[in-house]
Amino acid sequence: MATDAFEEIADTFDFLDDWEDRYRHVIDMGKAMPPLDDAFKVPATKVDGCASQVWLVPNTDGGVFTFKGDSDAMIVRGLIAVLHALYSGVPVAEVNKIDAHAELGRLGLNEHLSAQRSNGVRAMIERIRQTAAAA
Repeated sequence: MATDAFEEIADTFDFLDDWEDRYRHVIDMGKAMPPLDDAFKVPATKVDGCASQVWLVPNTDGGVFTFKGDSDAMIVRGLIAVLHALYSGVPVAEVNKIDAHAELGRLGLNEHLSAQRSNGVRAMIERIRQTAAAA
């Protein structure tokens, strides 16, 4: 169960044969994201377990999950953009039904990220899932 935005990323990754091209695409996605206002870069929004600085600001208004995010590392900003495509716009009740590991596996991210980056992605997914469960 992936959003249209995530399917578009998957289609682009299918088109890009080389992992380096995919990596650059993820970085470009991160560069295209609007920066998070410094007022939101506080301990309450910081995601622990990431090697880089990561902040996620979720919103569950109207029963739909969305979030803003930022990082001090370009590749991590790109990974936030990928997670944004996977989760934003999904009904809150459906968020925890998404198999993020399988969806990210379709992109080949599971085997191409360092252990630290993989741990960071898992921490971001866990924060998203916890927020949706609490809503």
